[in-house]
This record gives sequence, C-alpha cells and structure tokens, in this order.
Amino acid sequence: MEKLILIICDGLGDIPVNGKTPLQAARKPHIDALARDGECGLMHVFGMGIIPGSDTAHLQLLGYDPFLFYKGRGVFEALGAGIALGEGDVAFRSNFGTVDGRMNVTDRRAGRISTEEARELGKSLRGMKIDGAEVIFRQTVEHRGVLVLKGKGLSPNISDTDPHDGGPLLKARPLDKTREAKRTADILNKFTMLSNKILSAHPLNSKRKKEGTPPANIVLARGASVFERAPTIKGLYGISAACVAGGALYKGVGKYIGMDVLDVKGATGTKDTNLFSKAKAAEKALKNHDLVFLHIKATDSFGHDGDFKGRVGMIEKIDRIMPILRKTGAHIILTADHSTPVALKKHSFHPVPILAYGKLVRGDNVKKFDEIECAMGGIGHIEGRELMPLILSLLGKAKMFGT
Repeated sequence: MEKLILIICDGLGDIPVNGKTPLQAARKPHIDALARDGECGLMHVFGMGIIPGSDTAHLQLLGYDPFLFYKGRGVFEALGAGIALGEGDVAFRSNFGTVDGRMNVTDRRAGRISTEEARELGKSLRGMKIDGAEVIFRQTVEHRGVLVLKGKGLSPNISDTDPHDGGPLLKARPLDKTREAKRTADILNKFTMLSNKILSAHPLNSKRKKEGTPPANIVLARGASVFERAPTIKGLYGISAACVAGGALYKGVGKYIGMDVLDVKGATGTKDTNLFSKAKAAEKALKNHDLVFLHIKATDSFGHDGDFKGRVGMIEKIDRIMPILRKTGAHIILTADHSTPVALKKHSFHPVPILAYGKLVRGDNVKKFDEIECAMGGIGHIEGRELMPLILSLLGKAKMFGT
C-alpha cells in the first residue's frame, strides 16, 4: 500500500532580493535531490492573482472547498488549542496587545511577547462567565491566542475589537439586527475591558514596564466564527491521515477534518521548533496512516519579519530532515500554502513551488527546487484544488473518470 508525506512550508514562496530568492540562495542538497529525482511545478492555490489566507489555503490543499467549509479561522485556532467545541460555539482569533491610557492600540503583538510569559498571563483570564455565557481564553504561541464563547443565543455576526493596524481599540458591533448578535457583541466588549483591567494589574506587566517592554495589557479579538461539523477526510476520500504541526491553526484544521493530530515534543510552531522530532513523528505515523501532513511554520514568520537570512537558514534546517523522510519509502510532496516574500512582509499572489517525489512520479528536467526552476517542471502550473487528486493518485486511491 502506498504512503505519502505532504510537507507544507508555510509562506515559502518568494520573489528575488538582489537577484535571488531565499530558496535560490539556500544550500539544500537533499531538497534539490528530490527535485532532480522527482517532478516539479508551480501552484496557484486559488488561481492567478488571488492572495491566499493560511486557513482557506490549507482547506483547499487538503481537498475541502473553502466556499463550503470555511466558517472563520477562530474555530480552527480553538480546536488546535485543545478546546472542545459544540455546535453553535463562537470562536475568535486573539492577540495579547498593548494599549495606552486612551485605549489606543500601540502594539498589536505586545512586543512579540514570549510564549512562556503569555502563558502565565493567560492563566489570569480563566474561569470567566459573562451574562450567562462561558468565556474560555487559551494562549497558543507567543502573543497569539484563542477566545471561545459558549452558551445559548450566540452569533458570529459581530465585528472585531482588533484594529489590525493599530489605532483606537474597536468596539464590537452586531452585523445584523438579531438579538443574538447584539448579545454576543456586548459579551465580547465586556470581556475586552475586563481583560484590560486584569492584565494591567498583573505583576508580570509591572515587570515588563520597568524593563521598558510593552505590557501585554489587553486581549484583541477578530474573525468571529461558528463551529459546524465537517465530513472527515476518511469519509470523504477513504484515506487515514495524521497531522504533525506546532501551530494551533494547523492542528485545528487537522482536527476539523478528522486527522489524528499528534503531540510532538519540541514542535513549537516557532523558529526554534524541533524539526527532527517532527520528522521522526511523521516517519512513525506512516505505519498506521496513508497520509501524513507535516507543517512547518517558521518559513512564514521570517517572511513577515522581512528576514532574508533567517529564511535561508530555516530552509537549510528543513533540508537536513529530508533524508529521514526519504528513507521511509513514502511518496513526498513538498510545497507551500502561499507566498510571503521577505521584501513585502505579507502574503502575496505569487504562485508557490511544488515537487512530487516517489516511485509513481515520472520525473522532468528540473535540477533545483526554487520558484524559477520549478516553473519549467513537468507538473506545470496547477491550482490548489488539483493537489488532492494528485495525492489520491499517488496513494493508489484515485477513481477512474468514465468506464
């Protein structure tokens, strides 16, 4: 029975800086060997000129039409953080942020507070109930977190409190005229102000102020979404799948579609993640699963930070785990969910490189894995919706069209 490892290096696609992209500048002999022995191409996740979000892109790549299954990112973050959701629960993405005395957001990431400090602050926000609704806040990675409202009479049709680009703190508003939307907006606004009161008095923030570091004195929420169950990947495609990831979003997507989400020591979702632990976990998971989804976040983080050298170094770290994965004998697909060029520091429309390796792959003349070389590969230029049919074909699970 065929097996496959799908490696998604988040935000990996780039554009040249001083004549080279990070993929072209990196020393990556093992990835390039996969490209030489495999088949390459470029992938527009949603089509030419469309800028993908990470959440919608992952649904698309894993064979779930986002126009049908995407209900907002908060649900994925909550599932990935280990919060059990029921039908009708409302979930938000959230950040620890910094506000001044006039409630102006001066830093949406609270100085990129460490995971350890953010986890300590998060403990002070536990056990809340507001207007009869249970309020659950869970810190995930660095400044990021998730907020969930549980109870009857809630609605996701409310606006954000996060201003996104700084400026005055926003007040959540109902986006329709229902009682449920008004109630949910009121609860969120009360939680926001309560978070500011509790966090401002926390000793850790007093320490941060003395050290000249932005205090993490408020929780900002955005992207309200409601939980609805989706068909499992086993039920939809007949394959068993495991997820190896550090970030809550990607674990959450895996849980949402019924993957077995593995707890891997050292998989942090940050730049210091233990790639070797993740590779060994993927190797082990192949024994009981057809497909292993291996996600690597830090390539995207370096793009958002505009750190060319850091991204090159991360690519070279990824290269060093390829021998472990290649020795499994499984097919390998290596690609990205979108481009985050270091020159732009944000997601872009540029297609991402993709390579497929394994005994059922025909091969082409590409010698190196990068955005320019892959444009000449045998896979050609595809869209993200075509990835799952390729995965199923390499797994020997594809159905014939016609007779």
